Amino acid sequence: MLKLDLVQTVAFAGVVLFLGYGIRRAIKPLARYNIPAPVIGGLLIACLILLARRNGFTLFEFDTTLQSPFMIAFFTTIGFGASFSLLRVGGAQVVIFFIVATIFAVLQNVIGILVAIPLGLHPLFGVLAGSVTLTGGPATGLAFAPLFEQAGVTGAASVAIAAAMVGIISGGLIGSPIATHLIECFHLKKARTNPMELDAPVAANIVEDRLLEPPSAAPQGEDVESYVLLKCVVLILVAMWLGSWVSKWFASFGFTLPAYIGAMLVAAGLRNLDDVTRIFGLSQRIIDDIGNAALSLFIVMALMTLKLWELAGLALPLLLILAAQVALISVACFWPIFRLVGRDYEAAVISGGFCGFMLGTTANAMANMKALVERYGPAPRAFLVVPMVGAFFIDFTNALIITACLNIWK
Repeated sequence: MLKLDLVQTVAFAGVVLFLGYGIRRAIKPLARYNIPAPVIGGLLIACLILLARRNGFTLFEFDTTLQSPFMIAFFTTIGFGASFSLLRVGGAQVVIFFIVATIFAVLQNVIGILVAIPLGLHPLFGVLAGSVTLTGGPATGLAFAPLFEQAGVTGAASVAIAAAMVGIISGGLIGSPIATHLIECFHLKKARTNPMELDAPVAANIVEDRLLEPPSAAPQGEDVESYVLLKCVVLILVAMWLGSWVSKWFASFGFTLPAYIGAMLVAAGLRNLDDVTRIFGLSQRIIDDIGNAALSLFIVMALMTLKLWELAGLALPLLLILAAQVALISVACFWPIFRLVGRDYEAAVISGGFCGFMLGTTANAMANMKALVERYGPAPRAFLVVPMVGAFFIDFTNALIITACLNIWK
């Protein structure tokens, strides 16, 4: 058995991560369906550990001390993306789309619970196979898994990653065909003017500004990029620090919260303060880059320690729940999403994107929409609305929805 300390574990996770990138590059279907490289690499190690266990020996012993800080850091960067000014400038369609996506995240949990209970499973099993892993993706599923384990869901981490993978594949497979059917059925190859259409150029500029370096200069003698990077790292750490106090304050009232909720709330407060005052001069691009790096390492470390043998006996119930979830989101794409966002060509493209990120990830949504516009033509409004909700806002409200479910059924 190879025993790794915390630094060696992170280094090993980094090597496994890039192994995942290499495998995805070599096996084209993995890239086509947007299977994340950390998932590919991490699952490979988990499968090797399972194979070794069946032969009576242990391959690795990991020190996962840094796994939780990586997870909290990622969700803190999600909090920094929760800008009310961005939501407001995005226009009525962004607000409507965000509200509807939030409602369907709740419905995913309702459907999961309604299918899980007759099968004799814990209601939270249905939640885990609902918005936790479908709207949230593998990161949210793995982050909440320990709390679901504590609440009585056996093998929560393994269930989470299985549900997330089925969701990612489903979102990539059915999103574009649904949107194509809408376009062909309603003859929507040309976009029509919509009275609800947002001011796309203005909103696009706002999004672009969030991804560019802030105008504030670095102190004399300091490299600008290094200074901005350092500032973002420190602010993320400060949000994590203050957030731990917020989480303890909620816990004092008996609320069950994942470790990152407090940090997300503090980060959202700092983001909106900066939007008004520009006191920090935050660079959302750098914050997102830091978050993506933390997320990749967290997912690899979480998957390397999966107990895949705990999935035995849960495959059929899980597939039944996921079939119901796919049906729910498919219906949602036809109604109400398509009707509420305009019933035009861009509404059909938005529906394809909705299917992508409500079952899989924002990457699925973007891939679905890209395939559509390559065939039918540009859809600038869709490429503004869907990423704004899928990448900036839905993860924030989904975390609150999941936390509420945990406190109801704990």
